[in-house]
Amino acid sequence: MNINIRKGNIQDLSDLVYHNCAMAMETECLQLDDITVHKGVSAVLQDSQKGFYLIAETESGVAGSLMITFEWSDWRNRYVWWIQSVYVREAYRGKGIYKALYQEVEKLGKGSDIQLVRLYVESENLNARKVYERLGMQESHYRLYEAEWEKN
Repeated sequence: MNINIRKGNIQDLSDLVYHNCAMAMETECLQLDDITVHKGVSAVLQDSQKGFYLIAETESGVAGSLMITFEWSDWRNRYVWWIQSVYVREAYRGKGIYKALYQEVEKLGKGSDIQLVRLYVESENLNARKVYERLGMQESHYRLYEAEWEKN
């Protein structure tokens, strides 16, 4: 299968909204609000300061995607990239789509000043964890904490 990786653009909006909503449902049984996700994806596509998407395409169309966001590291005096919103359509799983996306992340990161890439994964998502480990990522010693506030 021929896989093309490219940066996402506004024409990918509907696919990216679908990917985000499907991923949340599959991994966390969480029903996202389409309007909110639409606005959130649009915000990234229109403002590269927020991040960027990578799109995996085959002859049949969009097969998967991921988003990169940025965190400034004062310890490193450079940015850390976060891989987020990873989704591969079910028909394409196990066919190297995520591997191709990750290799593009590596290429772009190593070609810039990025020293570290991170991601978080649902603790029960064993399939995803195995894929990340096969590609050379290691489980971190950090634990993730969060607090969510109601929107005013």
